[in-house]
Amino acid sequence: MSQLEELEAIKRLKYKYIRCIDSKLWKELREVFTDDADAAYNKGEYTANGIDDVMEFLVGALTRTDVASMHNVHCPEIDFTSETTAKGTWYLHDYVVNPGEDNGAMPGHSILQGAGFYSDEYVKVDGEWKIKHTGYERTFELYRPYEEGPGVELRTRWDK
Repeated sequence: MSQLEELEAIKRLKYKYIRCIDSKLWKELREVFTDDADAAYNKGEYTANGIDDVMEFLVGALTRTDVASMHNVHCPEIDFTSETTAKGTWYLHDYVVNPGEDNGAMPGHSILQGAGFYSDEYVKVDGEWKIKHTGYERTFELYRPYEEGPGVELRTRWDK
């Protein structure tokens, strides 16, 4: 593969990570990580070590089907450190709605809009790029109250 093709493969990997988080596709999300992956979200406030710990954190934070999330990553800066390793920085913009009770660090009945920068490390395993480390540092978080009422209703793909 050319370096341009390798770059595109890493981009697709990160996009899959985001899609699986927002779609709550936990089995597919697990595929993006190495077995020894680690994560440090919100400048290390939330950390996880090993694939099982990383998945437990993500599932615990976002598994509720009434919690809706939209994560966008853009402006990738990918640097290859060898033929099988790379580092990346991505701009993050997220929007999360929690219409219910407190959910981990997110207060109940709230909307979070935030931004930050992901820092990732990638490793090529058996010809396929995987995330070895991921995490972000926030540039801002904005919380505001969420209340359903006239003209305000949250519907998700999991609603029946």
